[in-house]
Amino acid sequence: VQLVESGGGLVQPGDSLRLSCAASGRTFSNWAMGWFRQPPGKEREFVSAIWWNSGATHYRNSVKGRFTISRDNAKNMVYLQMSSLKPEDTAVYYCASKSGWGSTASIERTRDYEYWGQGTQVTVSS
Repeated sequence: VQLVESGGGLVQPGDSLRLSCAASGRTFSNWAMGWFRQPPGKEREFVSAIWWNSGATHYRNSVKGRFTISRDNAKNMVYLQMSSLKPEDTAVYYCASKSGWGSTASIERTRDYEYWGQGTQVTVSS
């Protein structure tokens, strides 16, 4: 399985950015795709996840209403549309995948994800 993120960059507060994750190496039905981030000097944290089959989604509270996760089944792509970006959104963003959807705790748990991309840097600064 290979996950490759793209779309990161330097933006100003209030700007928008779309991250992409290209997934390959298996069929992803019955898998969840997640976005995590690691702010400077902090631990990796959950951002959002989507259930490949139904498109069900879950978000961390601080990004609800600003970030939208989506997937394109035909292209095996997962996206994270980020708007109204804040300096505290600055982090390396990672795409990850796990078998099954499971509980909310499992969806948010880093160690439950089996495959990870290399990450893409997002910097929000004026």
